[in-house]
Amino acid sequence: MPQATTKIIIADSPMRWQDVTAVARHGAVLELSGQAWARIDNAQAIVQRIVASGERAYGVNTGLGALCNVSLKGEQLSQLSRNTLLSHACGVGPVLSDEQTRAIICAAIINYSHGKSGLHPQVVHSLLALLNHGITPHVPSQGSVGYLTHMAHIGVALLGVGNVSYRGQIVTALEALQAEGLQPVVLGAKDGLCLVNGTPCMTGLSCLALADAHHLLQWADVIGAMSFEAQRGQIDAFDQEIIALKPHPGMQQVGINLRALLDGSEVIASSKGIRTQDALSIRSIPQIHGAARDQVEHATRQIETELNSATDNPLVLGTPDNYRVVSQANPHGQSVALAADMLAIAMAEIGSVAERRLDRLINPHVSGLPAFLVSNPGVNSGMMIVQYVAASLCGQNRQLAQPAVLDNFVTSGLQEDHLSMGTNAALKLHQVLANITQILAIEYLLAAQAFEFLKGQRFGAGTENAWRLLREQVAPYEQDRWLAPDIASAAALLEDPTLLHHVLPQLH
Repeated sequence: MPQATTKIIIADSPMRWQDVTAVARHGAVLELSGQAWARIDNAQAIVQRIVASGERAYGVNTGLGALCNVSLKGEQLSQLSRNTLLSHACGVGPVLSDEQTRAIICAAIINYSHGKSGLHPQVVHSLLALLNHGITPHVPSQGSVGYLTHMAHIGVALLGVGNVSYRGQIVTALEALQAEGLQPVVLGAKDGLCLVNGTPCMTGLSCLALADAHHLLQWADVIGAMSFEAQRGQIDAFDQEIIALKPHPGMQQVGINLRALLDGSEVIASSKGIRTQDALSIRSIPQIHGAARDQVEHATRQIETELNSATDNPLVLGTPDNYRVVSQANPHGQSVALAADMLAIAMAEIGSVAERRLDRLINPHVSGLPAFLVSNPGVNSGMMIVQYVAASLCGQNRQLAQPAVLDNFVTSGLQEDHLSMGTNAALKLHQVLANITQILAIEYLLAAQAFEFLKGQRFGAGTENAWRLLREQVAPYEQDRWLAPDIASAAALLEDPTLLHHVLPQLH
């Protein structure tokens, strides 16, 4: 876990995806304000009043799901909470990355901070301790229809059950808690249900996806501009007056970025008029990249609204003296599921058009450059096969972009008969974004190699910087060599959040 340098405090202001990313990915310390703790205390007092009164309330003193009509009392309430976590912690498959699990925990704590859930404050303290002491439960990635299994595996770690990542090692949850002087949690009424309920899985994961999507869209403009320049594109397609006639906000921003990146390019200036118009993959960068940006903005609104929502069932309202406990469907994550599915489609298109651009770079029939971007083709295959790799990744993205939200099933004896599949949607979105990183890395390599054949003329203000940045890590190609490490080096540059400002400080 990176050294924590910032502090995120949950108070009364809406939380943003950047807050979740700061905690999950960059090790920021998470805290709750006094007013947030007061809200949690109030909701817990309502739960205690319900328990004392004997009033039937789903999940507080009844069984769960199809067992909602079974009444429980006394020690059974604590046992129900513990059993809920143990029985629900049945996920399968590879474990999530540490940052993915941390994002889920962060989103769950934000949900509880509204004071509508009713779990004991000690449970929230213990979740905060996992984040701030660097104890990350091992959470199997598969098994959620939108909620339940992922949070259950996080919850059992609070009991000292299961494995965790801790100080670079895999140890038992109990060992990690003891090493930090922490005690396993003793659960009370509703605590178990609160820990497995709601939409923090899909929402936390989607916050990380938003961070990656925003970042990759900026790099897509940079690398797309390099490909445009390497193919001597006709700059009139990016004319400000023309772009303004189609006033989609994302398209306007991409136009601004492309003009700034290509500013001062002698390659572009000397190529004006060499053809009437470029192929669509070259001249439609503002339209395609811009549309994806607009979809990311829409998804951001959906995901951040969910992040700041109370998503448990039931929810408790009012005060201990005047309360309501309401069973409803706020844990249904349709909004996030649709947003993640739509975002996967939009970002898959970014990879698709990048693959079309890079294919043109290596094709001597359209590029005007040496075949496969190598000086002595024949004995050298050059960049022939890296295009195959990009095509394979695009094919996988096409499969991953199929909507998860439409795959519906029936669970819990007909009690839960429409499910969002939002966690599946968010997880496949992560894979789409990982594939796009590799596709853009390949385009970056090819565009930079194309620049080697155009040296002697000045490149654009931003594209020149991007070319030189890559050359600090990857040498030009003079003859065939092992290419996999070069792709990895280019991808590492794209994953570094600090490098974009070296390319063009004003890039958005």
